[in-house]
Amino acid sequence: MRFLAGLIVGVLLVVGAAFAYFLSGSAPVATADKTMPFEKMLANGALHARIGKEMPKSVPVNADEATFLAGGQVYQHHCGLCHGLPNMDQGPIAKGMFPKPPHLFRGKGVTDDEPGETYWKVANGIRLTGMPSFKGNLSETEMWQVSVLLANANKISDAVKQELKPPNFAGPLPPGTPGRQGTVPPAGKTH
Repeated sequence: MRFLAGLIVGVLLVVGAAFAYFLSGSAPVATADKTMPFEKMLANGALHARIGKEMPKSVPVNADEATFLAGGQVYQHHCGLCHGLPNMDQGPIAKGMFPKPPHLFRGKGVTDDEPGETYWKVANGIRLTGMPSFKGNLSETEMWQVSVLLANANKISDAVKQELKPPNFAGPLPPGTPGRQGTVPPAGKTH
């Protein structure tokens, strides 16, 4: 009976210490902080177990040029801001995130993932990573198109790569254009 009471008290002390650690402001929560012990292992383990259980096994779209081009449009508008575009560095938003979003067109990325795994991530998002759920913003077909594109990112044609280039703005903005530095009118005045 003493052993059981000691075990219960020990468990309560560990749980209390964990709560005190997190609620005292000592836990690393800023994006520049080091990871907590076992944080990556536990988060990835939970994520992969959930995806393995729920990801779709069959792909309802073809892995062809039309799908890749359509997926490129989806990627350009919804994914490139954080995950980057082919042959380009990620932008300041991605650089300030924790964990860093993977650059999906460099090295190993999602090309070794099943399209169903990528689809699950696109549809559901991933907690505490900055990866949003696109279920309410993209159609099922669009989510599959971008997932199939990424599963085949190392095999895409030049036409698809062209679709994934950043927009080409025709030179500098003219004076007085909103958004151009130094063009904010004084208070009370408008153009």
